Amino acid sequence: MKSGMTAIFLLMASNCVASRLSPQADRAFETYVASLEARLARQHARPETYLAAVAEAGPRDGLKRQPMSGDMRVEAVNGGTWQAGGALLHHWRGAAYVPNATPGDMLALLQDFDHLSKYYAPEVVSSRALSDSGGIVSLAVRFKEHKLLTIVLDAEYEVEARLSGHDRGYSVSRSTHIWQVDRPGTAQERRRPPGEDDGFLWRLNSYWSFARVSQGLQIECEAVSLTRDVPPGLGWLISPIITDFPREKLAFTLRATKKALTAGVSREEN
Repeated sequence: MKSGMTAIFLLMASNCVASRLSPQADRAFETYVASLEARLARQHARPETYLAAVAEAGPRDGLKRQPMSGDMRVEAVNGGTWQAGGALLHHWRGAAYVPNATPGDMLALLQDFDHLSKYYAPEVVSSRALSDSGGIVSLAVRFKEHKLLTIVLDAEYEVEARLSGHDRGYSVSRSTHIWQVDRPGTAQERRRPPGEDDGFLWRLNSYWSFARVSQGLQIECEAVSLTRDVPPGLGWLISPIITDFPREKLAFTLRATKKALTAGVSREEN
C-alpha cells in the first residue's frame, strides 16, 4: 500500500511541475556566460594564469589550491545557485590532477565525440557528431538521470576543443537545444518543446582548462546551467533534483574524465 501511494504521489507531481523558460532567464544566462567567457579569455592569454585557481589567487597561492596526488575538488562559484529571471542559475567548478597524463590525452578524450557513453555511462546514453565546421563540432547527446524520477534529455551542443601550445589546452561546450524526452525508447517517444517542460535543465555550458604540471596534468571544468525554480509545495520532490543536479553532474564528469585519462595512460605504459 505504501509503495502504491508513493507511485501515485510521484505521478501527480510529475504531471504538475511543467514550467516555461522566460526571456528574462534566457537573457540572464547569456549575459552571465558572456562575462565568464571574457574572464576565461583573459585567463588563457597568459600561461601563468591559465588555470582558474592560479588566476584568482596568484601563482604561488593558486598552485597550492590545486588538487594533487589524486585529489579532486568541486566548489561553488558566486554561491553556486541564485535566482535569475524566475529561474535558477548555477555555476560550479571542479579540478583534478591526473598523474602522467598529457594535454594531448585530454584533447583526444574531449574530441572522441561518438563514444562519450564509453566514458560517461550511465549518465550519457549516446552521442554523435552531427557536423564539423572549422573545428567547431555540432554534437548530439542523450542524457539519463535517475533520482526520485527518471529524466531523459536530448541535447545539442557546439563544441570547440584545442591545444594552446604543447603544454595546455581548453574546450568550450555551449548548449544550443535541450529537449526533455517523454516515454523514451518506446513507439510513443516524443520531445517536449525546448523551454516548455519540467525545467530540470534548460541550458548547460561547460568550459575545460587543462595544463601540464609536474609529472601530470591539471584539469579544471566550469559548468554553468539554467534550471527552473523550485515550485511551491513541491520542494520535497523537485529541490533535490534541481539544486543537487549541477554539483553532482560536475563531480561525476570530473571523476569519469580522470578515470578515462588514467586508463589511457595505463594502456600506453603497458
